[in-house]
Amino acid sequence: MTQFTLGVTEEQQDMILPTTKSLRQRRCGHCLLQQQPMRSKHCQTCQHCVRRYDHHCPWIENCVGERNHRWFVLYLAVQLLVLLWGLHIAWTGFSYAPTWQLWLRTNGVLLAVAVLVALLSLIMLLLLSSHLYLVSLNTTTWEFMSRHRISYLKHCGADENPFDRGTFHNLWGFFCVWGTVVWEQVYFREGSDQV
Repeated sequence: MTQFTLGVTEEQQDMILPTTKSLRQRRCGHCLLQQQPMRSKHCQTCQHCVRRYDHHCPWIENCVGERNHRWFVLYLAVQLLVLLWGLHIAWTGFSYAPTWQLWLRTNGVLLAVAVLVALLSLIMLLLLSSHLYLVSLNTTTWEFMSRHRISYLKHCGADENPFDRGTFHNLWGFFCVWGTVVWEQVYFREGSDQV
């Protein structure tokens, strides 16, 4: 049985992982989590801290973070496949007509639906591509967009990412390694200065 410290919920307890090093950790000013792990952020919409925060998605009404980010990417891939399948169904549904006016009258609604599905497919393809790109760099949407405001990334150059382990290792770690990562140990390598 796990012991909980006074005033800390089970969700917050899962946020705090034991580390072998004594590292200076931030304190969340909103939910009063005493030790907010590196790469976590408090979501104003959900009102709790999220490990390896990526973004809050209004379409799934939840935050995307360390525990569900790979499922979100899979969700985007499935959405893209369904849209492409719908586009294929629409394309095969067009019927032949001898004139353009007759063809447009016969297939007008289907053409409008096909254009809408093609547009949604393009948007989904761009969204999935951008997430896969960020995953291949081992960065999050929040870190990519707010790099200049994040304390542990301010001192890094524009192309420097302290969490990047190479494209293959980043993708392998994201899709194939289950469990939480102590990002402070990755960030603070031997001999580096603590920020």
